[in-house]
Amino acid sequence: MSDVTLERLDDQIAWYGKKSRLSQRLYKALKFTTIVAGASVPVVAAVKQPWTPWLSGGLGLLIVLVEAVQQVNQYHQNWITYRSTCEALKHEKYLYAATAGPYAATETPLKLLAERVESLVSQEHAKWVTLQEQQSASDSQQKQPK
Repeated sequence: MSDVTLERLDDQIAWYGKKSRLSQRLYKALKFTTIVAGASVPVVAAVKQPWTPWLSGGLGLLIVLVEAVQQVNQYHQNWITYRSTCEALKHEKYLYAATAGPYAATETPLKLLAERVESLVSQEHAKWVTLQEQQSASDSQQKQPK
């Protein structure tokens, strides 16, 4: 049993760490793209060439599309949530290894570890589902005629 529980813990730490890093990279890349495109608009507008309106419009379109991707995929929120869950799982692993905290007072520390790991993962999943439902509700409200 110990191998299964510890393997599950290590697997979840690796998964949340990987997803956190990916979400962080995507969020920062999209934000950087938006900032560079936004800062370029006045520079391009100052250049008096026949293609200037097209490039300015293209930059504006790029900003809107990049922000839409970020809004739909919630990379910033995912980065923070995944990192928080990963760190909480690491915390449990260290407490278990040191037989500290709640693990010091139990006769079945491995069982308690399994329960606490699954609780953390379930909480993160519930937060994700709630966020998705809120996003869907927000999208539905925006589509309704006024």
